[in-house]
Amino acid sequence: MFGIENYTGFIIAAIILNLTPGVDTMYILTRSVSQGRRAGLVSVAGIMTGCVVHVLCAAFGLSLILSTSTTAFTIIKWAGAIYLIFLGLKTLMDKQTAFETADNKFAPKDLIKIYRQGVITNVLNPKVALFFLSFLPQFINSQAVQGPLPFLVLGATFLVTSSIWCTVLTGTAALMTRTLRNNRRVGLILQKLSGTIFIGFGLKLAFDSQ
Repeated sequence: MFGIENYTGFIIAAIILNLTPGVDTMYILTRSVSQGRRAGLVSVAGIMTGCVVHVLCAAFGLSLILSTSTTAFTIIKWAGAIYLIFLGLKTLMDKQTAFETADNKFAPKDLIKIYRQGVITNVLNPKVALFFLSFLPQFINSQAVQGPLPFLVLGATFLVTSSIWCTVLTGTAALMTRTLRNNRRVGLILQKLSGTIFIGFGLKLAFDSQ
């Protein structure tokens, strides 16, 4: 089908990879835990939008630039690291505790900001681009490839499995912390923890080798 080989194996591999925690997972979890299910779902939408960008880039060959140009990789890597550190510092210095922003207090601009941060966090992670570029071709027959179509089909499949997992993760995290939402001290601790995690991932991204 479209030059795709072992599609079932790809689905299994995609599910296993989805279960592996990373920057995107932590972003979704921190939003869900601190701000509820609605914020978590919006963050999922932002992350998935970023993944769509990476899939399109891989399908049409733009990601090859990252795999062949050290300069391009370094620039994007540091941009992503700086953004994550900025996001972490902003969270640490925020005077409003995490739980003070309940689901019913969100303004449209707040949800747009959460969505935008999710998109930027994902797009500015060059390792996500290289992941799609290196992972998808393993399930495509180079002798029967039909342009970008097999990349798009596999990418869409990965996005579906990711969206399902992230939605379940969001609902579970929000439900587990619902009883804590009136506790300002817990909210403050989670806010500081979230900021520290973002800074940690930013530093890790900055100093990881290509």
